[in-house]
Amino acid sequence: MTEHQNTPKDTDAEGAHTLLPIDEHVEEVPGPDGNKVRHKGIYLLPNLFTTAALFSGFYAIVSAMDGNFTHAAVAIFIAMVLDGLDGRVARLTNTQSAFGAEYDSLSDMVAFGIAPAVVVFSWALTDLGKVGWVFAFIYVAGAALRLARFNTHIGDDDKRYFTGLPSPSGAGLVAGMVWSLADFGIDGGNIALLVGILTALGGLLMVSNVRYYSFKDLDFKGRVPFFAILVVVLVFAVISSDPSRILWAIFVCYTLSGPLLALWRRRKSPAAAE
Repeated sequence: MTEHQNTPKDTDAEGAHTLLPIDEHVEEVPGPDGNKVRHKGIYLLPNLFTTAALFSGFYAIVSAMDGNFTHAAVAIFIAMVLDGLDGRVARLTNTQSAFGAEYDSLSDMVAFGIAPAVVVFSWALTDLGKVGWVFAFIYVAGAALRLARFNTHIGDDDKRYFTGLPSPSGAGLVAGMVWSLADFGIDGGNIALLVGILTALGGLLMVSNVRYYSFKDLDFKGRVPFFAILVVVLVFAVISSDPSRILWAIFVCYTLSGPLLALWRRRKSPAAAE
C-alpha cells in the first residue's frame, strides 16, 4: 500500500491558490454576437475615480472625528465631483462593467450616506443624545434605501427625472449646511434640533416618490452658442466668490424644487381635468 504523494508542482499550485490575497475577478458581458463573453480583471481608469471618491468620504469621516468640519464638508463635495466623473469616464472609454456599478454604489453609500451623517452628528447632534443619532440614522437609512432602489430600477424610470432626492444632493444639503454655518462661526449645538430635523428631512426625501429633474436630457456634446460659455464662466465665478453659501443655496433650491413642482402639478391637474 502506497500513500499518495503531492508533487512539488501540485503543492506550489495549491499554495499559490491558498495564499492569493484577492481572487481574480471574472465577469460575463454580452459580446458582439449576443453571446456571453468572460472577461478577467477590472477596468482601472473609472475605478480609480470611484476609489478617490471613496477616499474623500472616508477622509470626511476622519476629519469630522478630529473636529475639522470645514475640511470634512469640502471632502464630501470633492467626492461629488469624482462621482460625477467616474461614470462619464467609463462611458467615454467604453469601460462600463457590473463590477464598476456595484463598486460605485458602495462608494456612494460611504461618501453620501455615512460620511454626511457622521459629519453633521459630530458637529451638532451629539448634545441631543439618542435623539441626535436617530436623526442621523434616518439620513443613513434613507441614503441606503435610495441607492438600493436606484440599483433595482435602472432602465425602468423616466430618464428625465429621479424618483426621490438623489443621494449626492442629500449629501450636498447636509454638508453644505455644516460648511456654511461653520464658516459663519455658528456652533451647531445651539441649533441642534433644527439641524436634526433638516438632516432627517433629507433622508426622508431620498426615499420619497417626489420627482426631481435629472438634467440627463441636456445635450453637452452638441454645439452651443458662445454666450453659453460666458454663462458657465459666470457661474464658476459666482461660486468661487463664496463657495460654502452659494453651494448650499444651490442644493437647498434643488431639494425644494421637487416638492414645489409636485404641488404645482397637483394644482394644475384638476384645472386640466375641468
